Amino acid sequence: MEAVVNKELANRAMDKAQKKIVPFILLMYVLAFLDRANIGFAKQALQLDTGLSDAAFALGAGIFFLGYAVFEVPSNIIMHYVGARVWLARIMITWGLVAAGFIWATTETSFLILRVLLGIAEAGFFPGIIYYLTFWFSSRRRSSVMGLFYFGAPLSFIFGSPLSGLLLDMDGMLGFHGWQWMFVVEGLLASVVGIWALSYLVDRPQKANWIPEDEKKALIAELEEENAGKPTEHASALKVLGNFKVWYLCAIYFMIQVSVYGVTFYLPTQVAGFLGKKVGLMVGLVSAIPWICALIANATIPRYSDRSGKRGILAAFLMTCAGAGVYASATNYPLVGVLALCVASAGYFSCQPVFWTMPTRFLSGVGAASAIALINSIGNLGGFIAPNLRVWAEQTFHSSSAGLYALGSASFICALLFLISIPMGIGSNTTQANEIPPAAGQKHSV
Repeated sequence: MEAVVNKELANRAMDKAQKKIVPFILLMYVLAFLDRANIGFAKQALQLDTGLSDAAFALGAGIFFLGYAVFEVPSNIIMHYVGARVWLARIMITWGLVAAGFIWATTETSFLILRVLLGIAEAGFFPGIIYYLTFWFSSRRRSSVMGLFYFGAPLSFIFGSPLSGLLLDMDGMLGFHGWQWMFVVEGLLASVVGIWALSYLVDRPQKANWIPEDEKKALIAELEEENAGKPTEHASALKVLGNFKVWYLCAIYFMIQVSVYGVTFYLPTQVAGFLGKKVGLMVGLVSAIPWICALIANATIPRYSDRSGKRGILAAFLMTCAGAGVYASATNYPLVGVLALCVASAGYFSCQPVFWTMPTRFLSGVGAASAIALINSIGNLGGFIAPNLRVWAEQTFHSSSAGLYALGSASFICALLFLISIPMGIGSNTTQANEIPPAAGQKHSV
């Protein structure tokens, strides 16, 4: 009876945390993703005004992830010790200022330097949020909450696509190009929210005065009991980074990001090609449609994953659907192309919350902080490979469809990796019963 009461109290605490924290970090992620991917909207106008080549644009789109990858692990370890409130706010303020600095990206050199600096400034944000959520939500709620967090990417395009298009249409106002307006407005928005985060975020439940004491104690007890069953809880960062399972998850996430960013960076220009129009407000509105589908998928599929306990098999199915959507988007029929992008976007973004439940099943503490950062940093190198792979395939085979087929194939490889993860125990199905930590003294495999 007491266990049932404690579970209910913990649920109430997590409900409060979900209402208080998740909308704010969702806003942060919307702005992060928008500042990372809005060069897809600027592509045509930026190249026209600056003479930037396709190869230079692809290099700039991907080079962001090099600086991002190098500083991910140190950033997350620092956050573990200084706290999420200060560190996430620092990240947002600095990346917003760098994003606004793209107003001066008038040469190939300045464009590439700013993309590297943007990656360094943002390093640690995403894995920091993933790690931060483990302080507030137990494993039985984590996939659903991460699904809500992943609303950020679709929302950044649903609202950011028309906004970016509108700002691009301001070309010539006060003597600035439309792409300059887009970068400075969207960048400064991130910095403003970063300043707000300093007074809004709370590091851990222990400091949350908006959660009643009995609910707070029940939540902390559940999280501590869960962490007690993880063999790497007190492992050093270096020891965890030698874990084979961690590196296997790096490989999976790498293939996800190759697939995602090969589509994301080019979706506005692909839609513009379907419509026969330049990138502006109309293209922005149509480009938002696939992200609405991704939003719906993120609202339903991670919750289904939590209820059913399906992890690897569900993720493999989603990546297969996404790959098929990318293949089908290589068409001259606008309606078919947009619908195919809807399937691809829904598959890619609903898969990732399911994926991020996997490392937190056997990691916690500073080991989890460093491992999650490593997975994200290595995985996001796929964001460097993706645009360059797409350009290489198109130039090598002299076909715009070749790039899409290469990205779709990456999705199918990722689906296979998810299937292999099941017998390894990484992506095996879970139930609430087998998520409960084993009794004290029971052996664990790492």
